[in-house]
Amino acid sequence: MPPLPLHGVKVLDLSRVLAGPLCTMMLGDLGADVIKVERPGQGDETRTWGPPFDSSGAAAYYLAVNRNKLSIAADLRAERDLVVRLASEADVVVDNFLPGALTRAGIDAAALIAKNSKLVWCTISGFGAESSRPGYDFVVQAESGWMSITGEPDGTPMKAGVALADVIAGKDAAIAILALLAAVARGTPVERRITISLIDSARAALVNAAQNVLVSGKEARRWGNAHANLVPYQLFHAHDRSIVIAVGSDAQWRACMKALGLGDLAADAALAENPGRLANRDRVVAAIAAAVASRPALECARALDAVGVPSGLVKTISESLAEAGTASATMGVAPSAGGSFRLAPPALDQHGGVIRERGWSAFRGLSGA
Repeated sequence: MPPLPLHGVKVLDLSRVLAGPLCTMMLGDLGADVIKVERPGQGDETRTWGPPFDSSGAAAYYLAVNRNKLSIAADLRAERDLVVRLASEADVVVDNFLPGALTRAGIDAAALIAKNSKLVWCTISGFGAESSRPGYDFVVQAESGWMSITGEPDGTPMKAGVALADVIAGKDAAIAILALLAAVARGTPVERRITISLIDSARAALVNAAQNVLVSGKEARRWGNAHANLVPYQLFHAHDRSIVIAVGSDAQWRACMKALGLGDLAADAALAENPGRLANRDRVVAAIAAAVASRPALECARALDAVGVPSGLVKTISESLAEAGTASATMGVAPSAGGSFRLAPPALDQHGGVIRERGWSAFRGLSGA
């Protein structure tokens, strides 16, 4: 079997909670050697974020973003020399400390980067390199504008069901790190210390919602499970469960109407193009809602799928994972960007002894590493 893309890349993980650990787990999935440095005694906060806990007492939250790593518990001040040695030999360091915290512990990122011409250092923050505000996903979802456009039109602002600001920032960090590693490998002079902030990642992720505001000059609003720019593109209640129908073109519109037995709407010239359907949103939605209300959702989905109209049943997480067939209670969900399950999420300081003795050589001989 050929080596994974990041085989041999050394990543020192000085982060905790979600965005940073997700970033380093992705790098580990792709083959990097990742050492997670944790606080003695309690480790990463997410180790206690439960229930649920597995049979060994590990919190599900921690398990979700910490596979393919080794763990060492080390006080950054008391064992500064150890941490500096690991960092000086690394290819990548990821941290999410507030400004000045590492410097006060005697860890000088700028000096380490200057001494190691290949070292890439990524700091993940809540609100930018100069901000001392802690980066909590819920707060970022509020301040980025996400919550103002999420929820029912007549309801209160609502956060996403997953900590998506953290997730997107973690993925942005991984992308930025990979770009810098490529530049370093080519010998391209680049700034090798970067900051990824949750707020910037969240704002960038507004994509078309932000562009709507910029182009129209009008404030965005909540649409619930409908779409601001497309009709029909929302949730409907079939006889037995909910289904989403996502019409993205005029051709799909005609096919959708015929599949649902609404040929009169397909023949209506006022609805032939999306602007007309937007103008007649209530009429279109009411007709489709009535057409699917008495039919099983799966029957509707099959009819739509047969004519190439995007649709999907609203499934539970258990249903989704069962379909994937690659999820594990210990290892989590299979890597979305490729890679493999190699090492189970480590217990606190599970590899402390061997890392202190052998440094990065601790990975040699480990199963799957």
